[in-house]
Amino acid sequence: MSNSSSISHFFLLALADTRQLQLLHFCLFLGISLAALLGNGLVIAAIACGHHLHSPMFFFLLNLALSDLGSICTTVPKAMHNSLWDTRTISYAGCAAKVFLLVFFIAAEFALLTVMCYDRYVSICKPLHYGTLLGSRACAHMAAAAWASAFLYALLHTANTFSLPLCHGNALGQFFCEVPQILKLSCSHSKLRVLGIIAVGVCLAFGCFMFIVFSYVQIFRAVLRIPSEQGWHKAFSTCLPHLAVLSLFISTSFFAYLKPPSISSPSLDLALSVLYSVVPPALNPLIYSLRNQELKAAVWTLMIGWFQKHRTAGQFLQMFCN
Repeated sequence: MSNSSSISHFFLLALADTRQLQLLHFCLFLGISLAALLGNGLVIAAIACGHHLHSPMFFFLLNLALSDLGSICTTVPKAMHNSLWDTRTISYAGCAAKVFLLVFFIAAEFALLTVMCYDRYVSICKPLHYGTLLGSRACAHMAAAAWASAFLYALLHTANTFSLPLCHGNALGQFFCEVPQILKLSCSHSKLRVLGIIAVGVCLAFGCFMFIVFSYVQIFRAVLRIPSEQGWHKAFSTCLPHLAVLSLFISTSFFAYLKPPSISSPSLDLALSVLYSVVPPALNPLIYSLRNQELKAAVWTLMIGWFQKHRTAGQFLQMFCN
């Protein structure tokens, strides 16, 4: 029996026993992280540099890309380090920091997806009031509220989680520090406080979910009243990417945190954690850029300009050296 005061580190889940599989996991995580960094980096750069993309929808998309970058940088680098160097340990303080950052970025992503749903609702259902309801000041306030509420919830959640006495060792059944895995190590009589915090988070998330459902019911009703097929395509091209990202994120994260213990297993927990913490940051830029022609054009313009600039610089350098 041990308690939190005597624990200086945790042991994370070993993804593989053989060296070859460890290196394979390292390469897979490296590819996913590079795809997430490149995709979200291109989205951020394209929106920041493209003045025609300085609209509420793209402003919230930029914030979503920032939360995706934070989420992937919280979970994957440590897993890559452990696979490459064949280690499993993480310090107690490091684990607490990882939990805080992961909860912070996941809560911020959910809040931003809710705000983006409101943006789509106003754009399609109340187009004449779009400039009034979603001016630059209102957008800044909504984004700040999303980040601030996520910060407060992550701080409260992390403080309550790591104030629990840990009576069942220090081995986590996950490749990163995850709240459900830490709760499995705590004493059974001390979980009620953290479960109360989780219940508050679930209630808030359910409220956001009901708002999203109501908004999309109104959106689809308004879209079906559009007479032209071109109007249908324009409306769905902005709503379907958001709906796809939202469905993947909500379904996997809710099931990971709220699934009954009777169906819990190491392989299922691992698959769910990858689906809600690793896959969305890599897929979100692809989903949005494939369906949004303005963003796709801005990304291509940015990439072509970068290659032309560096090709010109390389030609000049070659001429200078000759």
